[in-house]
Amino acid sequence: MSNGTSNDVSGAISNLLDTLGKLAQQQVEMLTSGIKTASGLIEPLGKTATDLVSNLIGTLNQVLQSVSAAIAPKK
Repeated sequence: MSNGTSNDVSGAISNLLDTLGKLAQQQVEMLTSGIKTASGLIEPLGKTATDLVSNLIGTLNQVLQSVSAAIAPKK
């Protein structure tokens, strides 16, 4: 009887450790997936922000040129 009980406890411990290992692996996979998703979102946002700043600088440059042309004395 004690041999059967020992095997049951050993099997239960083995199953518990298996389950804990799978949970840890799933957490790592979820973290990895979250990082990939975040980087996938950041990339287009960064490009959009860069384009926006570039367009803003171009617009300000055109405004300054227009103001300079209006102020400059005509010959």
